[in-house]
Amino acid sequence: MVKIAAALLIALASAAVAAPQRVVSMNLCTDQLAMLIAAPGQLVSVSWLAADPSVSVMADKAADFPLNHGAAEELFLDAPDLVLAGTYSTGPATDMLRRLGIRVETLPPANSVSDIRHGITDMGALLDQPERAARVLAQFDADLAAIRPGQARLAATYAANGFTTGPESLSGDAMSRAGLVLLADRLGLAGGQIALEQLVMAAPELLVTGSRYSTPSRAESVLDHPAFTAIPTTRRTVPDRDWICGLPAIAGTIADLSE
Repeated sequence: MVKIAAALLIALASAAVAAPQRVVSMNLCTDQLAMLIAAPGQLVSVSWLAADPSVSVMADKAADFPLNHGAAEELFLDAPDLVLAGTYSTGPATDMLRRLGIRVETLPPANSVSDIRHGITDMGALLDQPERAARVLAQFDADLAAIRPGQARLAATYAANGFTTGPESLSGDAMSRAGLVLLADRLGLAGGQIALEQLVMAAPELLVTGSRYSTPSRAESVLDHPAFTAIPTTRRTVPDRDWICGLPAIAGTIADLSE
């Protein structure tokens, strides 16, 4: 109910002002949602992260837009009538933009498929593009409906510092929708760090790891530990970009994990 009320408030606020004509996004997740929904010419700049294929599923599309680095001075010179930011975007920059009289709207991160649906609707309201958002949402729902959950295997993500995701996360929700049983859920954990010994003893049937980066990191050394590599299990790699942000593209990830 709270999310529905929030969506209605955004819709009412958007109706009270003219549709924005010069929209700038300074957050990786709002970048990609805006590129999906904005009308041609409405979005004038996205963050530089949107063009980084290691974190963005829409890096090719981002090449069509000027890139920004989220500095208030830089964004102000774009003369935007709407700036899109995330909940954790740089506070001083968004505060300064608001003091300069520029409308700034923030969208929270998605922790579930339901959150993605709300995010699509909210972005459509902010851009005054409800029909375009409705089409994106309809296709997303169709993609989700076509997925047939797979076998209920015990599964876990495992990342740097032994971090595993729990059920109240986007990756956790995606795995559950694929028919998998989260190890964190089985252990009564919300997610977080899990000891390698505990992982080995749990003997998950599927291990999901993320992107590995070229820069050496002690935090990632656990992924090269002989005990980890010796776990007799099916292994899948899901690039970080596939579920960093709440986007319709996650339907493809869910479908892959269900196989």
